[in-house]
Amino acid sequence: MSLMRALAAVAAIGFFGANSVVPASAQEWPTHALTLVVPWAAGGGTDVMGRIMAPRMAEVLGQQVIVENIAGAGGMIGSSHVVKADPDGYTFVFGSRSDAIDMTLYKRPLYNLQNDLAPVALVADQPTVLVARKDFPADNLKDFIAYLKQNQSTVKLGSAGVGSTGGIDCELFNRLIGVNIGEIPYRGSGPAMQDLIGGHFDYFCTISGSAAAPLQSNLVKGIAVFRHERLPSVPNLATSFEQGVDFEGSTWFGFLVPKATPPAIIKKLHDASVAAMETKSVQDKLAVNGTYVVAPERRSTAYFKTFIDAEIEKNAAPLKAAGVSVE
Repeated sequence: MSLMRALAAVAAIGFFGANSVVPASAQEWPTHALTLVVPWAAGGGTDVMGRIMAPRMAEVLGQQVIVENIAGAGGMIGSSHVVKADPDGYTFVFGSRSDAIDMTLYKRPLYNLQNDLAPVALVADQPTVLVARKDFPADNLKDFIAYLKQNQSTVKLGSAGVGSTGGIDCELFNRLIGVNIGEIPYRGSGPAMQDLIGGHFDYFCTISGSAAAPLQSNLVKGIAVFRHERLPSVPNLATSFEQGVDFEGSTWFGFLVPKATPPAIIKKLHDASVAAMETKSVQDKLAVNGTYVVAPERRSTAYFKTFIDAEIEKNAAPLKAAGVSVE
């Protein structure tokens, strides 16, 4: 009988081959710490969001989730780093609308968002906020636009980097109001915000997660939120629509892994993401930073894939119409 069992075991190995290892490893996963790549500098809105999500995900997964900042090229450097990582679920990226923008903005992007990364879960959304240095000589959107038109040759515009969503929104906003102002790109919204606070440039479009704390501390001047509703985190800041300008801008965020990552591992990482999103303490911390966790019907991996496809197409249209591109 033991000989028959041995022969059966050998036959089973021959039948399943190397594929038999995948379900076992996926079942045991994770066995060591994970790395969450934030493709922007430390201190910005994306970084803050990642560091809010990571500890709760670590509790759910039973392993540490280490946040690593790999900034540059509108988020492409960090995302391309994950594209090249082993497809084992241990390295994943906090992708965003920037990834979708980069597919059109750059003539030769470092990766293909649809082919090289696999979606895990759409996590959150942050509206774009227009902020200025504290002593900027305009307090509302109407006066701000008038000042830009009169002083566009001397006004300085900062951004979180070439290809950043705030940078693109400011470019589109400037084109809407009819001004042409050169951009000073930084390696993330954190460094840019520090220089705005220091008065080194005049204004900045950034995600609400980067703007909320400086606005709450009265370190910068809020001009407008580019959305229909005011931000609960900064309730006194009027929206663009309230101020007579029909302009909306926001950035989505979600987790992605290397394309060949096994579905069972993606499922575990997805479930940990959703568990963190449903944790009240996480939601409360995100809300303080002007972050909206996506609705339950938008959290599936399948939804995120369809959403990414649509976002690439959606963001391509205004970029092409505006003639915005980077070599």
